[in-house]
Amino acid sequence: MKLFLRVCLLSRALLLIYAVWTACSIWSFSQVTETKKTDAAIVLGAAVHGSEPSPVFQKRIDHAVQLWENDQVDALLFTGGRAEGRETAEAEAAAAYAVENGVEEESIYMETRSRITEENLKYAKKEAAGHQFNTFTLVSDPLHMKRAEAIAEDLGMDVISSPASDSAYQTWKTKIPFFLREWFFYTGYQLLAPFRF
Repeated sequence: MKLFLRVCLLSRALLLIYAVWTACSIWSFSQVTETKKTDAAIVLGAAVHGSEPSPVFQKRIDHAVQLWENDQVDALLFTGGRAEGRETAEAEAAAAYAVENGVEEESIYMETRSRITEENLKYAKKEAAGHQFNTFTLVSDPLHMKRAEAIAEDLGMDVISSPASDSAYQTWKTKIPFFLREWFFYTGYQLLAPFRF
């Protein structure tokens, strides 16, 4: 009985350590910005209101447009499909917004099938292959970057991280729920790693 209790306590302690380590990893990585020039910025999709990008999505697009203007990427690859009941795909709304903000149409590419982060990156990789893009700058909100880069690397993509510097998640009231959501999904993604291949 004592052995069983010790094993239970040890298991709980290890789980707690792993949870804290994962949380710290997500938080610290959110502060990382890499600046090497790449072929394309992959902008991870977010909600669309009507045909307009949501404030969260706009911040991601604005950041990608800035990368393009500063010649840090040659192209922008927007991701995101149509939510149920919507006529405009996330990527389509992003592309239109980018054009309105000065990006040349020939520098814009899209995938419009994805619904979740894994699909964003999987379909973006397929789209990129058709245009001979080999290196990528990932753009999303800071707390999303750890999971996004892990997925991209597992897909064999050559990526760097460039979180939206002016994320819509600025207050603790908005940051904490997003952080907990990312912690949950990133932890699940890592724990399921042995079963993905």
